[in-house]
Amino acid sequence: MVVHAESGVDIDRVFRALADSTRRDIVARVLEREQSVSELAARYEMSFAAVQKHVAVLERAELVRKRRSGREQLVRGEVASLRRASRLLEEYERLWRDRVDRIADVLAEDGARPPEDREKGHAR
Repeated sequence: MVVHAESGVDIDRVFRALADSTRRDIVARVLEREQSVSELAARYEMSFAAVQKHVAVLERAELVRKRRSGREQLVRGEVASLRRASRLLEEYERLWRDRVDRIADVLAEDGARPPEDREKGHAR
């Protein structure tokens, strides 16, 4: 089985964005409900500019979208990008499970039985 990267969004950019705990927290918050950058900044012990930079990284990865409402920038989560990343991880999990199944099959073969069973000619 070959793992195919999703087209469209740069999957590397998605995983780099999600590698940071603050950005993961921001994504979780804006998936629950749209929030202004100011609201988000109030939740973290960092400058407003630092939170803006985190949001910009998430926006480039298409994990969030910003829109203006008056003087505020509102941020909402983009579920579609998370789903693409999830599908890629599911492909890797299928690869891993297939490999584990093949190893189990090899171990179940006659040569993998304990020596005492092979001597007696017992099948497991």
